[in-house]
Amino acid sequence: MNQLEILGHRLQILRKEKKQRQKDMGDFLDMTLRNYQRMEKGEINVQALTLCTLADYFGVSTDYLLGRSEER
Repeated sequence: MNQLEILGHRLQILRKEKKQRQKDMGDFLDMTLRNYQRMEKGEINVQALTLCTLADYFGVSTDYLLGRSEER
């Protein structure tokens, strides 16, 4: 699994833990539903500021989101 796929997989898990829909996350990030879906599928790169916003929202480190650490 490459880093984008790991990021997408972890985003999906964290989103489901918070009981959020993909549309909710897209709205939160001010992006289209399709763009957020592509993030979860590991199809697109994520901007650094978006990555930081996601890490803060889910209460995890950016290293965890990127698969560089197993510690949330």
